[in-house]
Parts: sequence; C-alpha cells; structure tokens
Amino acid sequence: MRRIPRTASASLIASSLFAFASASHAEVYPRESMIKAEKKEAAGGKGMLQGEYAFTRDMPKKDEAIKEISWLTLKPGDSIGYHKHTTNEDTYIIISGTGIFKDKDGKDVPVKAGDVTIVRKGESHGLAATGTEPLVFVDVIAEQ
Repeated sequence: MRRIPRTASASLIASSLFAFASASHAEVYPRESMIKAEKKEAAGGKGMLQGEYAFTRDMPKKDEAIKEISWLTLKPGDSIGYHKHTTNEDTYIIISGTGIFKDKDGKDVPVKAGDVTIVRKGESHGLAATGTEPLVFVDVIAEQ
C-alpha cells in the first residue's frame, strides 16, 4: 500500500473540506423559476423593461454583496433612463442585440453582445436598445 506523506494528506483533507464548504453555500436559480416582472419607463426611460430575477434587492442578507441579479430585455426603441447609483454598483453583461450605453460622463457608447458595462457607487448610467432585435443583458447589482 502506498503511503501519502502527512503534509500531503493534510492538504488533501483541507482541500476536500474547502470544496465541501464551498459547495454547500452555492446557489442555483433555474431560469424557469425566476421572478418575472415588467417595469414601465424604468428609471425614466421609454417603453417596457422585461425582467427575470434570480432574486431582488429586498431578498439578500445584509452581508451578501450581490443584491440583485437578473436577465433583462429591452425591445427596440425602449430604454432605461439615465440614473444615479448612490449606494451600489451595477454591471450589465450584454448577451444579444445592440444598444447605446450612456456612461458616467453622459457619453454615449455603442454596446453589443459580449460587452460589459460597469457603473460604480455614486455614478450614473442609462441604456437604450437601438437595433432591430431586442437587447438582452444580465444585470448584477452589488453593494459593499
């Protein structure tokens, strides 16, 4: 029988315990069980913002950084108005479609599938769907 050195054995046990502890805290939100909501003229924008939320801002514990995560869709011509994030940060991960992201300085920046936008605490942003297809994106709101 092959012996594992004591230090390697301890590392293996520690790694296994870490993996178990990490796995026990993982969360999975199946798309079909997400909370569906529509927001008319979101943040003063135009049209309808369609959302599927894993959880909303009122659900996480105080010490959990991610406060909201969702799949959002803007139909062509619809938008999220330019608004300020006073207590949190917001990230958009563009999945499909094209649009215009208004950054913290009010500058319009074209966005497309694969692009990531971030607005930090105290900054403002907005987003408009400008293409012929819906603009689909994942929205992650975090707070320190």
